[in-house]
Amino acid sequence: MDSALTTNPDIQSALQRIEIASAGMRYARAFLYPSIQAGASATVDKYGDYTMNGVGNHDTNLSPNVDNDQQIPNPTPDYFLGLRSQREIDLWGKLRQRKKAAIARWLATREGQRLVTTTLTADIATLYYQLLTLDNQQKVLTENIQLQENALDMVKTQKQAGRATELAVQQFKAQLLHTKSLRYTTAQEITETENQLNFLVGRTGRTIPRDTSLLNTPLPDSLSAGVPSQMLLNRPDIRAAELGLEALNADIRAARAAFLPSLTLSPYVGYNAFRPNLLFSSGSLVYGAASSLMAPIFNRNAIKADYQRTIAEGRIALLDYQKAVLNGFQEVTNSLKGIRNFSDYFQLKKEEAAALTSAVRVANDLYRVGKASYLEVITAQRNVLDAELEVTQARKNILLHSIGLYRSLGGGWR
Repeated sequence: MDSALTTNPDIQSALQRIEIASAGMRYARAFLYPSIQAGASATVDKYGDYTMNGVGNHDTNLSPNVDNDQQIPNPTPDYFLGLRSQREIDLWGKLRQRKKAAIARWLATREGQRLVTTTLTADIATLYYQLLTLDNQQKVLTENIQLQENALDMVKTQKQAGRATELAVQQFKAQLLHTKSLRYTTAQEITETENQLNFLVGRTGRTIPRDTSLLNTPLPDSLSAGVPSQMLLNRPDIRAAELGLEALNADIRAARAAFLPSLTLSPYVGYNAFRPNLLFSSGSLVYGAASSLMAPIFNRNAIKADYQRTIAEGRIALLDYQKAVLNGFQEVTNSLKGIRNFSDYFQLKKEEAAALTSAVRVANDLYRVGKASYLEVITAQRNVLDAELEVTQARKNILLHSIGLYRSLGGGWR
């Protein structure tokens, strides 16, 4: 699990989604502050003799108050070097709501990363217990193969003594071959499960070390879902859905504010002149500010459509939140009931397997003295094999529902 939390591709993708949301949060926050640009520009205009600028510049050059440096050439260059700024005054809270939405989405991605971590942890534990189950199945199959080989030897001896037929020998042999074949399918399942575990850890295939018997794996003394409010606080998917709903509510308020006028300030400071050699003189220093109050008129339909789209997305977010809550209660209930029911099932199956094991010994003894048919022996052997495999599956189901409870309660996040 430690290796998977650092190398798993899903974990790495979740971390990158956090980075994306973090950049979006910084982007939304930047609009609350003025933008400042440093720039240089150069233009040239040729004014006609019958234009206001042309006539005005001509009269200005004839004034006795204008020295040679102030003579306006035609064409007229215009050089500017300085700083320009622009800031939208957040009159109606539009920018603050966008920032709030971005923060909520960033927090939601963090919950998403926790959800991925919880899911990954549960998946690894599930596959590990499946490996233990398959190991125990191999052990059961090996023991039953030995039992069936002894029965086959017995029926062969009975045939030589004239007390059994070739049909009995072939029936016992067929059962033995069937049980042996199950070992190969189980071995393939072990290989595939190990490969799945290696994939989750983000490495190439290798043997997974394991030294715990499935039937001896301890269970928690008690498992409880706690109170519903605790579940809502712990589950990352519910927290992420709640934060998504909060983000959409902020988007709706921002979209509503887009219908109102916006006030923009545009100050500037720098050097401005129509001769390059005069650009940095004290007389070329300029500064000023402009403001504009703009309200949407012709693009109001576009703003209205965006507002309606945002409302629809908010309703979807609400439905997703309700779905996450309902799904959480369902998962917790299923896991708790599964633990209790499969625990009882496991105890009964253990008793059934013990009774069938005794039945096999009795059937063998009766067959030796001619009090039971070979079909009764075969049936008893088949039943004990099935019962022991079911015991293994029942134990696995208890553990898997325990993992399911861990997952459904949020994986222990606080």
